[in-house]
Amino acid sequence: MPKAKPSQRKAKPQQKPHASAFTKALEEMQHQPASAFPNVSGRWLLSALAVMIVIAAGCGWMALCLLYWQGSWQLLYHPQRTITKTPASAGLAFEPVHFWATESGDTRLTGWWIPSPAARFTMLYLHGADGDLSSDVDTLAALHRLGVNVLAIDYRGYGQSVPGKPSEGRLLEDANESLTYLEQSRHIAASSIVVYGEELGADIAAELTGQPSSRIAGVVLTDPVIDAMQTVFSDRRSRLVPAHWLVKDRYDLAAAASGLALPSLWLISQPSAAEAKPPAAYQLVRSPKMSVVLRAPVTTNLNFVPEISRWLDELTSPATR
Repeated sequence: MPKAKPSQRKAKPQQKPHASAFTKALEEMQHQPASAFPNVSGRWLLSALAVMIVIAAGCGWMALCLLYWQGSWQLLYHPQRTITKTPASAGLAFEPVHFWATESGDTRLTGWWIPSPAARFTMLYLHGADGDLSSDVDTLAALHRLGVNVLAIDYRGYGQSVPGKPSEGRLLEDANESLTYLEQSRHIAASSIVVYGEELGADIAAELTGQPSSRIAGVVLTDPVIDAMQTVFSDRRSRLVPAHWLVKDRYDLAAAASGLALPSLWLISQPSAAEAKPPAAYQLVRSPKMSVVLRAPVTTNLNFVPEISRWLDELTSPATR
C-alpha cells in the first residue's frame, strides 16, 4: 500500500499583534543610552513639592475666605423664622401686613399694623439683630399705650418676610420701604411719623433719619449698639481671613449721630445710677436731642412710656422747627 503523502500545506507562521504606539515608544526609550535622560536633582524635586504645597494652601485659604464671606453674617445676626407670639397675645387688635411686591407679585416684607384711635403720631418699629417680632410683643404693647399707631416689621430673613441674608444695606433698605409703605399705602403724612429703633434697629434708625431732606417728625433710639462690628471682627475666625475686606457692614454710630437732622430721643439702659450716661455718639448730635437713662431693662421700666410721651408732647413738625 502506498504511503500517505504528507500534507503539502505549510503551517502559517503566527503573526505578532501590532504593537501600540505607546509600546513602541517604550521599547525605543529602553534602547536609549542613559546619557539621553539627565538626572533630576533633589533640589528641583523639593522646590516642586514646595510649590505644590503653597498652591494647595492658597486654594484652601481661598476656600476659607469664600466660606467666611458666605456665613460671616451669622456672627452678628441671629434671625428667627417662626412667629410664636402676636399682638393678640397682649390683647391688641392688629392687622398682618405684606408689602413691597416683587415683579412676580410676591411681597418681600411682612409686619403688624397696630392702630390707635385718634393717633397723632405713627411709629415705625425696627427691632434688633436677634429673634423676630415675636420677641417684641411686650414692647409693642407699651408703645401702643402712648396712643400712637405702630407699624412693626420683620426684615428680610426674619419672621415671615422673604428668606435672605441680613446685612446693613438690606436692613436700611427694608426700613426705607416701610416708610414708603406708610406714606403711599397708608396715606400717613411724613411729618407725623416717628421711627423707633431698638439695639441694632436703633443704629439703622439713626442712619435712616440722618438725611437732611428727611421730612419725618423724629427718631427714638433705644440702646443703640456702640460698636456693632466688634462682635464680628473680634471673632477668632475673622483673624484667619481679611475680614474687613470680606464684610461690608460697618454700623458707624458716630457718623450716623453726627448726621442726624431730626429731633432724637436716646433711651439708654444702665445697671446702676453710677454708670448713667449716654454714649459718646450722643455728643455728636447737632439737631435737637434729649437723653434719658433708665434702669435696665428699658422697655419694662416704669418710666419708659412717660418719658417717650413727654418727648412726643414737645415734638414739633418739621414745618415749624
